[in-house]
Amino acid sequence: MNLAGQGTTQQPVTAQHFPDRLHTFIWRNWYLVPSDRIANVAGTSEDNIRQIAFSMGLPEQPAISEEQLNRSYITIIKRNWHLLPNDQLLKLLNWTPEKLDFILKDDDFLFVKLGRSKPECDPIIYKPPDSKSQKAEKYISGLLKEEFPEGLGLPAKNLFDFIHDFDTVKEINQVYQPSSGQKIRFCYSYFALYGDPLADTLLNPYPDGYLQQLALSGINGIWLPALLSKLAPFPWESQISIGYEARLRNLANLIKRAKRFGIGVYLYLNEPRSMPLSFFEKFPGLKGTEEGQFAALCTSNPEVRNYLTDAVTTICKAIPDIAGFLTITASENLTNCWSHGNGNNCPLCSKRDPAEVITEVNKAYFLGIKKASLSSAGKHYNKNAEPELIVWDWGWNDAWIKEIISKLSKGVSLMSVSEWGIPIDRGGIKSSINEYCLSAIGPGEKAKQEWKWARKNRLDIYAKIQANSTWELSSVPYLPVVENVAVQAWNLNKEGVSGIMAGWTLGGYPSPNLEVLKEISDNPEITPEEGMLSVAQRIYGNAAAPIVVNAWIRFSRAFNKFPFQQSVVYHAPLQTGPANLLWPAPTGLKSSMVGFPYDDIDGWRGSYPVEIFINQLDSVATGFEDAVTELQDKCEKLPISPDARLALNDEISFATVASIHFRSVANQTRFVSLRNELDKVNNPDSANEILEVIKKTLTDEISLAKRLYYIQSHDSRIGFEASNQYYYIPADLVEKVINCRYLLDFWLPEMQQKHSPEVKFSSL
Repeated sequence: MNLAGQGTTQQPVTAQHFPDRLHTFIWRNWYLVPSDRIANVAGTSEDNIRQIAFSMGLPEQPAISEEQLNRSYITIIKRNWHLLPNDQLLKLLNWTPEKLDFILKDDDFLFVKLGRSKPECDPIIYKPPDSKSQKAEKYISGLLKEEFPEGLGLPAKNLFDFIHDFDTVKEINQVYQPSSGQKIRFCYSYFALYGDPLADTLLNPYPDGYLQQLALSGINGIWLPALLSKLAPFPWESQISIGYEARLRNLANLIKRAKRFGIGVYLYLNEPRSMPLSFFEKFPGLKGTEEGQFAALCTSNPEVRNYLTDAVTTICKAIPDIAGFLTITASENLTNCWSHGNGNNCPLCSKRDPAEVITEVNKAYFLGIKKASLSSAGKHYNKNAEPELIVWDWGWNDAWIKEIISKLSKGVSLMSVSEWGIPIDRGGIKSSINEYCLSAIGPGEKAKQEWKWARKNRLDIYAKIQANSTWELSSVPYLPVVENVAVQAWNLNKEGVSGIMAGWTLGGYPSPNLEVLKEISDNPEITPEEGMLSVAQRIYGNAAAPIVVNAWIRFSRAFNKFPFQQSVVYHAPLQTGPANLLWPAPTGLKSSMVGFPYDDIDGWRGSYPVEIFINQLDSVATGFEDAVTELQDKCEKLPISPDARLALNDEISFATVASIHFRSVANQTRFVSLRNELDKVNNPDSANEILEVIKKTLTDEISLAKRLYYIQSHDSRIGFEASNQYYYIPADLVEKVINCRYLLDFWLPEMQQKHSPEVKFSSL
């Protein structure tokens, strides 16, 4: 297969603020890829590459470790997606085509995030800069001296430095043993690689220091994505499973280490994974529904269900202390034939009820657990019982849900997204919550109804929430909207949930949010206010605690104005913030899911009118800014401990970054809207008014980018999320300054001359 070679009719977006694609390539890779490899891709010497870098004002290249290269491959792929053809991209990554194909397909829907299409890029070939390029280089280096008079230099914190904050276990006299009154609260690693996390022990997704900090924050479960073919023999093509024994050993070691801190390990199953059509030339009887170049392994075939059962049995026998499994049976991945609602295209599944097929997949997993329990005398971590099977309703057609729940095996648990279906009114626009929402407080009626059906079927119930961050904003370790977390935890107590999934791939940072979740979910008798105050006193001391709680409430109330819709959180430039570039002319490209926002404001705003979308984001940003100012002023002279001061600085920093992101998305929407409107204006006075607002907006974007640059340069946690790696690095924020200055210095005067030559335009 060659996913990167599919759908290659899209033309790449070019950065007009750089002299050419070579300069863009060097700039965007300077802090991520060693210069000798950059030179090798461009077919020139390292000296030539360095000369161009220095001519643009870049500093000496930092030392780039092998660990950084291995942890930043998504960041590298994204910034070169519109620059390099496949062969040069592979050379830059030092990968085989097969590895790239695996990552694009199985690394948390990366190909979807990239827009399902690889632009047709000409090769990058070194040519000595001509006089025009040299003039542009001088312009760039000059404006950098103007905008960054202290010089760029190297960031105070290297990328991924934060991981080493978890290298050491602190000496704390505490026994990490879950009590009978504790709910299960599990989350994903803040920094794990998603695609095959058990393959490389050098890139440990859960070091001991991190496990300890999670336990201290109230987490007693962690999860990992699992491909059954990588953890057990794949019966039809054994080479796919090469190395599965080593992965099982690595998993066993993780479980042993996690158990030391009272934490259980869960595997996420999204199976059976589809296979290339070529696979079914040898095994036609296994073929189910087709999608593109892939087809499902049909679970109506007993041979496929036996594979699922045997694989789970293999895992449970090898690792009897595994806490359990989490299943999704209707995700973005094509798995069973009804996973995308297209079972009618399968000869076998078309004759069967979708609910029956979905239930059958989960029964195959459950049977695997039972078979291992019957043949093993080993004791399991989870209350000395067999591993738990948590069945998530994600992606199920509403028409199937009640029947699926009624058919689930006794002994499994049902998980539903807490906030699904909550009605909201933001700026007069009525809609409802889907998921990944911290700006609305669950549970909603849909989750309540499903849990009611589950209880009737004597199933335990779980709630999936986002306690730390969401796709509303995932570029900070956590959003300090703690009141929303506290109230939701209190509400979930009333529903009698057995456990809480505290986040998908985002949201696994040890935080006050998680501590409040534990405080309230384990103590049903206390109120949200009491839970917040108790945690704040523990972290910040008695004097600062009421002030911090007030800030948490103010952040939450401001965030509750966020213009939520699923299309907004997936497609608006919320994650990239000021790092998203502005274009002088429409790109014509559609934004991709938490990938490339481009200038697709119709995709960004969902059903919100432009002005309401902008106003809501501005209101959220202002609310955060005002709360930060009050928090800083009231706590500045308080006598609090050094550790409390560091924790307080995090609260202030993350809230500040959030306000910058929300303000920037409002700015970007305003810019694109006015840019598009400018083409329709014939009146010079009206054109000049638009140009003046554009000028102010660009100037503000420069200010926001610079502020975020300084924050990220001193905190490597900013801009990072596990399944997307770095959305931006400090050099991208500097590029945004160059981008905006180019628009101010060249494009804006050109537009003024074009639209209102007789009207005096204020100096740029």
